[in-house]
Amino acid sequence: MGLKVTVMNEILKVCIVEDNPDATEKLKLFLGEYGKKHNYEFSVTHYNDPLDFLEEFRGNYEFIFMDIELPHLDGMETVRRLRAIDKRVIVIFVTNMAQYAVKGYEVDALDFIVKPVQYTGFCVKLDRAVERFKSLRDKEIWVSERGNMRRLFLSQIKYVEVAHHSVIYHTTEGIYKTYDQLKSVIGQLGDSSFALCNRCYLVNLRFVTAIEEMSVVVGGETLQISRNKKKDFLQSLNVFLGGK
Repeated sequence: MGLKVTVMNEILKVCIVEDNPDATEKLKLFLGEYGKKHNYEFSVTHYNDPLDFLEEFRGNYEFIFMDIELPHLDGMETVRRLRAIDKRVIVIFVTNMAQYAVKGYEVDALDFIVKPVQYTGFCVKLDRAVERFKSLRDKEIWVSERGNMRRLFLSQIKYVEVAHHSVIYHTTEGIYKTYDQLKSVIGQLGDSSFALCNRCYLVNLRFVTAIEEMSVVVGGETLQISRNKKKDFLQSLNVFLGGK
């Protein structure tokens, strides 16, 4: 259910979780007006039920507008559960319960808008959300996991493990396994901050905290460095550190 109303030809994906049709349509209208004025493009998805939203959430939104008074699960608890899945997505509460909306900061909501929503106030909040998005923007890749597509940010990947035909992404958010080949993974990452410490581990140099003889500590985990990769790995690390 979408309204196509980019920053630099990029579609920004928005989700509205709201059970009031009039409130939903007003937000869509305001997004359309804002997009035309600022030359942005938004793709909007809508959910009436927060449980459906959580069940189908795949980390594929930049902004979420969340009502607080919702059926089956209030918006505050919905976002609390959402944060167990995605700590980065930008959330704005839209509610007539201003006294509760301030609690949104406990679940790292960016802001809240009090109903009835006025266009001027909406623009102020969305300006802030877009600026936050720009500051957080990070190169990303999409991986297939059990038939679902998952977005991974490079800054979250500690290292990639290759075992037979499986690729395991060890990230700050959890471990994700898919079927792929090392050559393909390296091509997707395309980032000089990743280097092989042996034929099984592709390390994000941002997470390296120590080198110990023939091992490297990556995000608190110790990985072996193979003899034939050690020289290249240390050279990559030195270049990375020198460029910081």
